[in-house]
Amino acid sequence: MKKTTLSVLLLVLFGLHFTTGHACTNFLLTRGATADGSTMITYAADSHTRYGQLRFHPGGPHPAGEMLSLYNYGSLRHQIDIPQVPFTYRVVGFINEHQFAMGETTWGGIEPLSKGNAAGIDYGNLIYLALQRARNCREAIRIMADLVETYGYADGGESFSLSDPSEVWLFEITSKGAEKGAVWVARRIPEGYVCAHANQARITTFPQEPARWSKKGPHPAISSRHLELIENPEVECIYSHDVITFAQKHGYAAYVGKPKHTNADFSFADTYNPLTFSGLRACEARVYAFFNRVADGMKQYEAFAMGDPNAERLPLWIKPDHKISVHEVMELMRDHFEGTPMDMTQDVGAGPFHCPYRWRPMDFTVDGKQYIHERAISTQQTGFSFVAQSRHWLPNPVGGIIWFGVDDTYSTCYCPMFCCIDSVPLCFREGNGSMSQYSPTAAFWLFNRVSNFCYLRYDAMIQDVRSFQKSYEEYFISRVGWLNDLATHAELTELSHKLSAEMMEGWNRLDQQLLTRYIDGNIKYLTPDGTIETTPTGVVRFPQQPPYPDWFYRQIVNDHGDVLQAK
Repeated sequence: MKKTTLSVLLLVLFGLHFTTGHACTNFLLTRGATADGSTMITYAADSHTRYGQLRFHPGGPHPAGEMLSLYNYGSLRHQIDIPQVPFTYRVVGFINEHQFAMGETTWGGIEPLSKGNAAGIDYGNLIYLALQRARNCREAIRIMADLVETYGYADGGESFSLSDPSEVWLFEITSKGAEKGAVWVARRIPEGYVCAHANQARITTFPQEPARWSKKGPHPAISSRHLELIENPEVECIYSHDVITFAQKHGYAAYVGKPKHTNADFSFADTYNPLTFSGLRACEARVYAFFNRVADGMKQYEAFAMGDPNAERLPLWIKPDHKISVHEVMELMRDHFEGTPMDMTQDVGAGPFHCPYRWRPMDFTVDGKQYIHERAISTQQTGFSFVAQSRHWLPNPVGGIIWFGVDDTYSTCYCPMFCCIDSVPLCFREGNGSMSQYSPTAAFWLFNRVSNFCYLRYDAMIQDVRSFQKSYEEYFISRVGWLNDLATHAELTELSHKLSAEMMEGWNRLDQQLLTRYIDGNIKYLTPDGTIETTPTGVVRFPQQPPYPDWFYRQIVNDHGDVLQAK
C-alpha cells in the first residue's frame, strides 16, 4: 500500500498578552460587489515565525489503496493517515485549477473546545484537502463536513473564507473537545455584499430548517443530516445537525434576543467565541476598518470596534456604496486605522516619522493601568498575503488568479499567479530560504529588507515604496487584462514567472534607491526619472535635512532640556 505525506500550512499565531493569538485578516467580496463581476477573497497570514512562500500541489491521479499521511506543518507531528482520493486538483497557494479559493482566521474559542479532538484533521490540512478535492464552495463544505465527521477535528475555532467563480461563503467551525467531530455553520454571502473576519467568530443567529423536513421544495437552510442537498443553489445556509444541541447539553449555549428564547435565537459566535475587549479591539476593529472604507454610515459601529460590548454590533455583511476593483481590494488590505480614533500614524507611539508599527508585546502597564497597542490590518509580521480572484466569464486557467505578496501588506506588491501554472517562480518557491536562512533570490527577504529600512524614517521612505508599488500593480493588472481566453497553461506559467522576475528586479532597484537616498538621515533630491540629483559637475546636490516635528522637540526639552539648553 502506497503512502504519501501532506505537510500543510499551520499559521503560527503571534502572541498577545491581553488575548489569545490573533493573527489573520480576511475580506470576502461577491460578484455583485466588484467592478468586474469577479468574486474575491483576501488573506493576510500574520505571524512572527511564518515564512512567505507559495505552496504548490501539481494534482493528478492517485493509485488505488494509496494512503495519505497528514502532518501538522508547524509541529511536524503526525496526525492521522486517511485514504487518498483517486484524483486531486492542482493547487497554487490557496486557489485551485477550478478557481476555487480558501482563506482562514483563527479564533480558538472556549475551553475545553479550543484544543480540538485528540486525533483528527487540523485546520491547515482541512484547507488543503478541500482545495485538492473540491471544484467549488459547496463541494468544499460537503467534503470538510464529511472529513471532520469521519476522522475528527484536531483544532479549535476557525473561520474559513471560500470563493469560486459564482459564490462566496463563510464557514465557521470549532471542535467538540473530547467528542469526535465538530460543530459548524456555513453561510453564503448575499450577492452584492461584502463580509470580513479577523480572528473572531462572526456568525450569530442563522436560518434553520423546519423541525420536520419537507420534500416539497428547497429551503434556505439545511442541517448536515441533509448534506447532499448542499448542491441545491437555493440553499444559502448549512450547519452541523448538533450545533445547538451540543452547546445545550454542555451548558455553552448563548442566545440573542429576549429572555424567553427559542433555538432561532441561538448565536454560534456568542456560544463558541464570546466577545471580549480584545476580541473587539484587536479583531472586530479590523472588520470595522474594512467596512468603514467601502460604505458610508459605519460611524455608528465605531464604539463597538473600540471595545464597547454594549454598542451597536457590526453586521455580518454590508452592501458597499460602490463597485470595488481588484486594485482597490489590494489597497483595502493596507490600513492602519487611518481616519479613525485608532489611527496608528498619529499617536506618540508612531514617533517623529509617523511609523504605524509597534513592537511586541501588544499590552503594557503604566502606574498600575493596562494599555494596548492597536492591531491593524497592516502589520509588520505578515508572512504572506493574497487577493484570490475568480472570474466566471473566463476559462478556469485564465480566470483564476492569486495575487500574491510577501511581508507587510502596506509595502508589498501583489503579483499575479494563475491557478493553472506548472511551477512556482523562484522568488516564491518553497525551499528558497526560510525564517532562519537568508536567500538573495527570495521575495520574502528582499521585501523585508526594504520595509525594515523604511521603519527608520517611515513617512518619507514609504512614499518611494508606494510609488513603485502603484506602478507595478497597475502594470500587472493591465498586463493580465491583455490576455485572451485561449492562453495556454505554458503561456500563463511563463507570464507568472516573467512578472515575478520583473517585480524582483524593480524591488532590488528600490532597495538600492532607498539606501542611496536616505543614508544617514538625509533625504537626497530625485530627478523626474527617479535618479539622485547632481550638479552639472557631478556633485550630489546638498540633501534635505527636515527637522523633527515641534511636539518631538518639546518632548526632548521636557525630558532633558536642562542638559541640552544652549548657554
